[in-house]
Amino acid sequence: MRHLLFSLITLLLCAPASAEVIRIPVGQQGLPSIELPDRGDSKNRVLDRFGLADEEHPPVGQPPITRWDYREFSVYFEGNRVINSVRHRQPAVAGQVP
Repeated sequence: MRHLLFSLITLLLCAPASAEVIRIPVGQQGLPSIELPDRGDSKNRVLDRFGLADEEHPPVGQPPITRWDYREFSVYFEGNRVINSVRHRQPAVAGQVP
């Protein structure tokens, strides 16, 4: 009985694993032609180039990180300087390759 149990466990452990591959289409990350603020730009420079944000989030953490959301992108500031700009996800257009 012990030999049979050992053989069964060995057989199960040696069986090849298989997994189903699921592909999830992802929309475009905005249009490449959209201008974004540059890293290091001041808040005043962003205001001059892009106007008022649709939404300004309060600072979080130390050093304070602030996010301004525009229609097509978000800008992240550390203090008064841009540290990153991110295009918002755009749905894929029919017939367009992502």
